[in-house]
Amino acid sequence: MDEFPYRLVSVDIDGTLTLVHGWEVIASRLGRSEGYDQTERLYRAGTIGEDEHLRNLLALAEGATMAELDAILAGTPRVEAIDSAVERLHAYGCRVALLTHNPPYVTDWYCRTFGFDAADGLASAPTCAGGRVEAPVGTRADKVGGLDRLCRRFSVPRGRVAHVGDGLADAEVFPLVGFGVAFRSRIPEVRAAADAVLDSPDLPAVVDLLRRSPSARP
Repeated sequence: MDEFPYRLVSVDIDGTLTLVHGWEVIASRLGRSEGYDQTERLYRAGTIGEDEHLRNLLALAEGATMAELDAILAGTPRVEAIDSAVERLHAYGCRVALLTHNPPYVTDWYCRTFGFDAADGLASAPTCAGGRVEAPVGTRADKVGGLDRLCRRFSVPRGRVAHVGDGLADAEVFPLVGFGVAFRSRIPEVRAAADAVLDSPDLPAVVDLLRRSPSARP
């Protein structure tokens, strides 16, 4: 078997692993859809920035119990065969991490359920106290910082990382790593920034693509 060209594959969640935005589902199930719609409108209109939009989204879960959130996450529509893709990457000797703006109470569920090794991408992530979600005070998006923390954690240079995502924050990561995959993205700028574009209903297609990709950057 040829050596797999990457030692770490990082993957976004919302819009990449999920078929809809995960926070739209969380808001709907918690009866807070109006808040979701409002912050989406403000963000798309340029009235608020990414960090404020992110805090607005995370605030939608404030006070929810972990049991409630676990049930919502389990029912969120996702792409197929996530666990199979993670297992294959592990078999190639590769670490698989979530690089996402989601907080630990979301990413921990994905790690437990699908076998991801770690997660990062937030600064000052909100926590839970007494089994309930706390407010996202000072939380901000930090995918580039998250990338570097993951690289240090697993002793992997940026050039041996492949990142998979669908959003503008992912487009900022693509040129920093060995290979960037725009997965199921509808955003022209994201598709243009990636080394490869893949529209597929299942995650193992990404593994096949990475195996065929050029050698990682030094």
